[in-house]
Amino acid sequence: MRSAVVVFPGSNCDHDAYHVLKHVLGQPTEFVWHKERSLAGFDLVILPGGFAHGDYLRGGAIARFSPIMDAVAAHARRGGLVLGICNGFQVLTEAGLLPGALMRNRDVSFLCRDVFMRVDRAGTALTASCEPGQVLCTPIGHGEGNYFADPDVLDRLEAEGRVLFRYTDPDGVADERFNVNGSARAIAGIMNEEGNVFGMMPHPERNSETVLGDASGRVLFESLVRSSIGAGAGA
Repeated sequence: MRSAVVVFPGSNCDHDAYHVLKHVLGQPTEFVWHKERSLAGFDLVILPGGFAHGDYLRGGAIARFSPIMDAVAAHARRGGLVLGICNGFQVLTEAGLLPGALMRNRDVSFLCRDVFMRVDRAGTALTASCEPGQVLCTPIGHGEGNYFADPDVLDRLEAEGRVLFRYTDPDGVADERFNVNGSARAIAGIMNEEGNVFGMMPHPERNSETVLGDASGRVLFESLVRSSIGAGAGA
């Protein structure tokens, strides 16, 4: 699997994602500057966390117009895998590749802590190595992580099994006290209709090695590798 990690001015988790894919999982991985216009030859595209273009206006609003985003959209239309993490999730919603929007956190403060998220949809390219209901302890670091969508959009996401992760207590039980940013229906991650574009606010690249104290995020990257190989990826 050949992966691209897109770098915007202000990205700060690009090296983390690159490290997991390249050095932890041994996958060919390259940085791609946001002014590039092609993603030919890549199977997986990562839009990393950070503050693209300073998050002026709102998270992802300017990055959505970077030249590379036309290539990201084309890659997605071809069936290529796309994962937006935190700021990358914001970029994907701004670009219309995922529904909804990421708003200011409920308490209007920046949150940097570990959270618990339950895998509500296993068997996707991002969750292929997960068990239904599995709880992952994963770091967050965001000020605009409050997922919002109209009720009909939320109902459709639920009905189509496109809600991947929800914020829960450590046992996977829904509890609004653990919905740290106030997201609608405690949603922490979703996917598109075709099942190849994913967005999530928690940072699995920050806990993918045991040396960090917890490696539960690694299962998501392993899932992407497994799915890519199984599909015979290679655009």
